[in-house]
Amino acid sequence: MVVDQLSSKTSDAELDRLFQALSDATRRDIVARVTAGEYTVSGLAALYAMSFAAVQKHVAVLERASLVSKEKRGREQIVRGNHDGLHQARHLLDQFEDVWRQRAGRIADILAEDN
Repeated sequence: MVVDQLSSKTSDAELDRLFQALSDATRRDIVARVTAGEYTVSGLAALYAMSFAAVQKHVAVLERASLVSKEKRGREQIVRGNHDGLHQARHLLDQFEDVWRQRAGRIADILAEDN
């Protein structure tokens, strides 16, 4: 299994949270926005055709996956990208890419042997 080949200290539960968080287009958009600059939850909610509560839930999923962090500032919740979590996600995806490139290379070698 590909996941078994990764030399990561990331647990299955952490991987599940990460990929669940990134599986939704709205959450990916939120991550892109808050890595460019901080937003309030209400500011994010104004950008989407959904309720404030729905945006709060999206932010909570991203926070559990360590992709964003929230800070209470007065009555506002400030959301920003969690650079450590994003770096870890990138590292994991790079590892997946390496595994699949190696497999594709082995397939190419096998096919070249048949010629």
